[in-house]
Amino acid sequence: MPLPANTFVSACRRQNTSHTPVWLMRQAGRYQPEYRELRAKVGFLELCHRPELAAKVTIDAANWLDTDAAILFADILLILEPMGFDLEFVKGDGPAIHNPVRAAVDVERVLDVETPESLGYVYEAVKLIRRDLPKHRDLIGFAGAPFTLACYAIEGGGSRHYDKAKTFMYQNPQSFYQLMQKLTEATIGYLNAQIAAGADVVQLFDSWVGNLSLRDYVAHVQPHMKRLFEGLTKGVPSIHFGTDTGHLLEAQRDAGGDVIGLDWRANLDESWARLGSGVAVQGNLDPILLLGPWSEIERQTRLILDQAANRPGHIFNLGHGILPSTPPDNVRRLVDFVHEYSKR
Repeated sequence: MPLPANTFVSACRRQNTSHTPVWLMRQAGRYQPEYRELRAKVGFLELCHRPELAAKVTIDAANWLDTDAAILFADILLILEPMGFDLEFVKGDGPAIHNPVRAAVDVERVLDVETPESLGYVYEAVKLIRRDLPKHRDLIGFAGAPFTLACYAIEGGGSRHYDKAKTFMYQNPQSFYQLMQKLTEATIGYLNAQIAAGADVVQLFDSWVGNLSLRDYVAHVQPHMKRLFEGLTKGVPSIHFGTDTGHLLEAQRDAGGDVIGLDWRANLDESWARLGSGVAVQGNLDPILLLGPWSEIERQTRLILDQAANRPGHIFNLGHGILPSTPPDNVRRLVDFVHEYSKR
């Protein structure tokens, strides 16, 4: 007889839980003094490439915060390396891709990678985390969604308006489709390998898809997301997260995912009503609130939990990642408060 699911997985499946589970995006990161000390000695890519260090960072953060889930320490852009992209993380500037896609012919050189075997260090980290993580804590694997990966691949890094990526999409729709197809198949293999290594849940980060209109999302993104979610290992919950996607919620739901992640711009109760009872929701405190004061953190956290009203299928999280300047004690206090306030 299978063991009952942990609180986090149960919430992903819209089952009753004893409290609202909570985990936080970037819960292992630069707001932690221990992480900053490690990063002073080890570069970001090196940290991702060393499974024992990635596992330690992941586990330490979840244990210290007492979250209901840990999330693998990695980066959404790692998958671009086996596809032939020259990726570097530049101190102070973030990710840089030195051979971006800028013309239709560039898509031809992007490698088809259905099983990214060269990312074995990621799968090894998942195995180490699952081995040493307390059994009551679930492990989240993750990947970047194809559109967000395509934006980085075309822009060569971050951007405010993603003008190069969107222009390429409009001017070269067939080549953009081909690029999205390659990214989709690679991501399916990547996430399924994380699941095979021990991930209990997987999350897709579509951080930049909010830059698209609903019409463009349905035409250029939704078919690939449907293919991606359909290709994931059956029975393993999946989370579909994007930012600034209030105009896309129903289309995201129809694309797939057991849980829809909401950013801080959305009202949780109104968004859940639009999505319907067939999905769980995750979110959605504004990360800036964690800078303080505590009275406002508590007030707005209560508001979100009251909007969820203890319905099965709510996972508390921020509307995006923890900011580097966040006081660590505020983060830990938030987790404790969510657990206590939401006890059924």
